[in-house]
Amino acid sequence: MGHRALIAYKRPDGQYNLHYSHWGALNLTLKHALTEDTPFGGEKKHDGLREYATDLLVSNVSLDRSEYAKDRPTTEVEPEPLLIGVEFETILRDHLDYLHHEAFYVVELDFEVTAYRTLWFGLQYEAESVESDPTVGFGAIRTVRWYDSEPVGDGYAKGEFQGAKDVVGDMLDRDVFSYTQALGYLETKVVEQAGSEELLIRTPRVKP
Repeated sequence: MGHRALIAYKRPDGQYNLHYSHWGALNLTLKHALTEDTPFGGEKKHDGLREYATDLLVSNVSLDRSEYAKDRPTTEVEPEPLLIGVEFETILRDHLDYLHHEAFYVVELDFEVTAYRTLWFGLQYEAESVESDPTVGFGAIRTVRWYDSEPVGDGYAKGEFQGAKDVVGDMLDRDVFSYTQALGYLETKVVEQAGSEELLIRTPRVKP
């Protein structure tokens, strides 16, 4: 199954290159694995991949990795990009799957990495009255606290969010909330739970 994540590398032009990691969401370890020497993770520096990563950030098209690295070193992030030169908002709206991508990372030009947990607002598993909900562009991303290079309260935060969804789903099935009201209440709870953490919410489609 994996612990899938998307990684957005900022470009000098202000846009982003988007990459995929199959296990990158596990314990949010990519926050410390992505460095200038190991731009896609991995246990050791690889000059070819460093050059490849640098050239990707200024290219308008994907590049042939084999021209930079004849071998295939193990990395946590797939070096070949999913997208080249995409706006940040477009990623959140059209490419981030808030159910199947468990984490989202933003890598700045100086390799400062921000790790976000994804929060899917879909209620189809919490409310019998909801048949299906979109997964792409339908949720929020939230940072977590770090202490001594470890995420603090990550599991608690996920459980807290799931508890809010369970309550909202129950209220929806009892006709206490309309669908729109249920989403509004869930957003309110997410804001409360986030506290001082950075939170970005995207809910473009709302049922009547």
